[in-house]
Amino acid sequence: MGLKAKVLVVEDEPAIRRGIADALRFARFEVEEAADGISGLDRALAPGLDLMLLDLMLPGRDGFEILAEVRKSRPRLPVIILTARGSEDDRVQGLAGGADDYVVKPFSAKELIARVEAVLRRSAERPHPAGLLRLAGGTVDFERREIVLDGGGRRELSPREGDLLAYLAANRGRAVSRREILERVWGIDAEGLDTRAVDMLVARLRAKFGPPGDSAVLTVRGSGYSLGDTA
Repeated sequence: MGLKAKVLVVEDEPAIRRGIADALRFARFEVEEAADGISGLDRALAPGLDLMLLDLMLPGRDGFEILAEVRKSRPRLPVIILTARGSEDDRVQGLAGGADDYVVKPFSAKELIARVEAVLRRSAERPHPAGLLRLAGGTVDFERREIVLDGGGRRELSPREGDLLAYLAANRGRAVSRREILERVWGIDAEGLDTRAVDMLVARLRAKFGPPGDSAVLTVRGSGYSLGDTA
């Protein structure tokens, strides 16, 4: 039986890092380790990686900085944040920055492996709608996961940006609430969660369309978001 996937563990506490790595290897994952933010970012940007487990409090560069850099260069790489910082503000910042999941220490090896497998499964099973979606400012190519701009040029879509556009397209004609987006696009329980993660995702997506972005994804005051009319 072969290895399931390659996982990078970025954690500065040696005992915690070894425990995570041992649990992953026992579950038949290939594991790489990094003990600081600088080497962690270097390894995260290297080819062949399937998922990153990322601590927030790291020497060199903190986890939020690493997440931001990874989302620029490798928008499709799944990232799970591991941290003792369990406040809602930290959780919201992680989700808004593009993390796929957020696990608060202490956690069991069984829970961690279940979260890793769930994120990898969601990543592999993300919907890939066929065809093109015409919006103000450009055309979304779902198969290539990119926006072809009217003025020339292309902008790569992260999996979550593509998933959001696909979900809004499937529900065209109505406003989709932030809570529904968190639950159906992020796949998390949004009960009692006050977050601007959805708004920040929409802002990044609009920026990729350029000035017409506000017309591509509309804000429906008090209700959520919807797609604009086909240009």
